Amino acid sequence: MMDAVTGLSGSGPAYVFIMVEALADGAVAAGLPRDKAMALAAQTVAGAARMIFESSEDGSITHPAVLKDKVASPAGTTINGIAELETSGVRGALIRAVRASAKRSEELG
Repeated sequence: MMDAVTGLSGSGPAYVFIMVEALADGAVAAGLPRDKAMALAAQTVAGAARMIFESSEDGSITHPAVLKDKVASPAGTTINGIAELETSGVRGALIRAVRASAKRSEELG
């Protein structure tokens, strides 16, 4: 189990850093200045994580899919972006990254 924890919580911050950097790069490509793009990307990730912990009325963790569905309106900007992420295999890449890190942790003992 500790190898899985290492794969997720030990290596996961680096994956999130790559996501923040990529989000900021996309915003720069769309016209935002780099400093504003980086700040907004980091705030977006921090806010999304906070919502997972704080969105339920009973204090439990809210499943990210529930929150995703709340912000993705039909034919809107968010669902179009999500479709691009799914086409690009982002979800599968993150799953494989955690599994690869866990496997390497196991190999290292």
